[in-house]
Amino acid sequence: MTSRRFLPALLLLFVGSGCAALIYEVVWFQLLQLVIGSSAVSMGVLLGTFMGGMCLGSFLLPRVVGRDQHPLRVYAYLELGIGAFGLLILFGMPLVSGFYSSASSGSGVIGIVLRGLTAAVCLLGPTMLMGATLPAISRWVESTPEGVSWLGFFYGGNIGGGVLGSLLAGFYLLRVYDLGVATFVAVALNLAVALMAIAIAKTAPAIETLESDAGPPSAKPAAAEWAIYVAIALSGMTALSSEVIWTRLLSLLFGGTVYTFSLILAVFLLGLGIGSSLGSAIGRAAARPRVVFGWCQMFLCAAIAWSAYMLTESMPYWPINPSITSDPWFNFQLDFVRCMWVVLPGAILWGASFPLALASLASRGQDPARLVGSVYAANTIGAIVGSLSASLILVVWLGSQHAQQLLILLSALSGLLVLSTGGSEEPAGERSQLAATATIIIAAACAGLLTRTVHPLPGIFAAYGRYTATRLGQADVKYVGEGWNATVAVTQLPGGILNYHNAGKVQASSEPQDMRLQRMLGHLTTLIPRQATKVLVIGCGAGVTAGAVSIDPAVKDQTIAEIEPLVPQVVSKLFGEHNFHVVDNPKVHVRIDDARHFLLTTNERFDAITSDPLDPWVKGAAMLYTREFFELVKKRLNPGGAVTLFVQLYESNTEAVKSEIATFMEAFPNGVVWGNTNNGAGYDLVLLGQVEDTRIDVDAIQARLNLPEYAPVKQSLRQIGMNSAVDLFSTFAGRASDLKPWLADAMINRDRNLRLQFLAGMGLNLYQSDVIYSGMLAYAHRFPDELFIGSPQTLQALRAGILREQGR
Repeated sequence: MTSRRFLPALLLLFVGSGCAALIYEVVWFQLLQLVIGSSAVSMGVLLGTFMGGMCLGSFLLPRVVGRDQHPLRVYAYLELGIGAFGLLILFGMPLVSGFYSSASSGSGVIGIVLRGLTAAVCLLGPTMLMGATLPAISRWVESTPEGVSWLGFFYGGNIGGGVLGSLLAGFYLLRVYDLGVATFVAVALNLAVALMAIAIAKTAPAIETLESDAGPPSAKPAAAEWAIYVAIALSGMTALSSEVIWTRLLSLLFGGTVYTFSLILAVFLLGLGIGSSLGSAIGRAAARPRVVFGWCQMFLCAAIAWSAYMLTESMPYWPINPSITSDPWFNFQLDFVRCMWVVLPGAILWGASFPLALASLASRGQDPARLVGSVYAANTIGAIVGSLSASLILVVWLGSQHAQQLLILLSALSGLLVLSTGGSEEPAGERSQLAATATIIIAAACAGLLTRTVHPLPGIFAAYGRYTATRLGQADVKYVGEGWNATVAVTQLPGGILNYHNAGKVQASSEPQDMRLQRMLGHLTTLIPRQATKVLVIGCGAGVTAGAVSIDPAVKDQTIAEIEPLVPQVVSKLFGEHNFHVVDNPKVHVRIDDARHFLLTTNERFDAITSDPLDPWVKGAAMLYTREFFELVKKRLNPGGAVTLFVQLYESNTEAVKSEIATFMEAFPNGVVWGNTNNGAGYDLVLLGQVEDTRIDVDAIQARLNLPEYAPVKQSLRQIGMNSAVDLFSTFAGRASDLKPWLADAMINRDRNLRLQFLAGMGLNLYQSDVIYSGMLAYAHRFPDELFIGSPQTLQALRAGILREQGR
């Protein structure tokens, strides 16, 4: 190292840079998901573009910027450029969104091309600058194994900053503030890092004459170099593939909140940072770093097997009930420890791989920037392949079990490749060669045996997630599927009740209280609008809501927007008896797409839209509850049309429910709340909104229900205990005007803050539905004369029914 006295300052620079980079990553992914959707295809395009830009930057910088430039000044300019792009993306995203929504319908191949173009326009510039930072600073070290090993400390510092950035963004900046504030914090970090780098550059030698420049480049066998590059690429592939798979499984175990994803990312980065620092120290001291690198890849086989075993055979059955505590921070602490138990072994080894690969390839006379850029690019290419293949191919086609078995074998292949292609520094001798060969054969056999320790995903774990240990033996698992976007399951209870599970919890069922809600949601959607010829259903689920819509004879054209293909293909068919076999109905068309992306890119308009998305605490679901999304829904409504929205009260808290209702009511000021109770206590809600004033002619709707063609609708209502229109509308629970005092302190969920996912993430283990509902009803004590029309007898019966439903 040429200037060791500057090491602490340089390490601090990389910590700040890494912190800013992870804040940007969280912010940019959230911004772009709003535009291109949050499906697996969209996320794959987004992640591939992000890492592809970093790969290009690391590869191109040493070929574009000469060695006559001071490394620290180059680093400072890169940081300033990243900050400028951060501001540009924050303020330019509305323009990109406008272009994207008007350019095409966004379906099929055209849609994928548009998503890729959008991501490239937004991310390639700043991510190329991010990828160029490590090669830029590497020109301040000697291109020897000892010299380049110091870069492991910088890389570890950068990753350590990333840990801080992911936690800071996920647990504070975005929870308390919004995307703008988070961006400004990241820009401030970029500016501070740049100014600090320029200040150091003024006191440090402008351009060092490195000892590594003194002689000709050292020659290494081509096969040995090729093996290192392939191995570090395979290391990147197995690392990102494992991260994708483990994140899916851990989100089942912890609950798929934004906090869970921040914890997993932080722990993974923490392991990489620890490993990078260890690898740097070992690389400087080791006489044969390539051998250490090879065995590092072999040990990864055991690390992957360890994590797979913990995730499927051990931790789901630990005697833990997350609902015991009402304080989510205790669960966060527990989840952090459990995450480290699973993730750290592999992450440390992957982190050590990068500096060891550098040390294995380094020789005097090289340009350190070219060496670092090439190794970083190879590792990133592997990471791109790993993340895309795991999320779009491996889990879907092979399942998590066989995918992890494949990763064990790929890690073994990587290690064997390095160990079997020794360089000139390897010892010779027949005895040593035989010993090395025997060792390699034994290691390969052990890797093969380790694959047998990886077991299938337990059905009960896929179904009940964090409550697995409390639900053992209580349900028969009829189906488990690992899809592109989610892991889904269907179970049957001893009494014949069917449950549809997604995100590790029951999302719909044939339980009476759930059937009541799902049928209410569907029938309110079609009975209240002026006409309901063309209807959009957001979220297929068990298909009960969509089925209730489909049996209305007025509906001639019905579209279901569902993000996970397994849901309409398998789940809804298993619920066919309860959903009127909706997906086989010829007037029903299923669109596999993120609902927001579908509405953003379609030119269709609808007479009614009903939305039954995943729980708002599931990361990404809050995008379907924002003020901007509801405005988008309004634009897709025909005159006289209506929109309905499911709002859960269980596994939630008052703040989240208030946010959902208040945000909806901002878009639909005349909105109406309908309540679904269970044993007299609040359970969940349906929100109804129209652009025009809502007027419900109860007698006219009853007359419609009495028509012969409406017999299926009437029978559907009767099955949930509603024998008339009066019974249906007796579920009235308040209007926007009534609830204004209750909603006075509500936080509005907007695209810029996605406040709901942070509020709801604090309440996923709470069961306070009765308290929330009774608190809301305290403000809904007036009969809405301006809402209902009917004969005096009908209105009198309705008043009595409302009082009965509200327990007054």
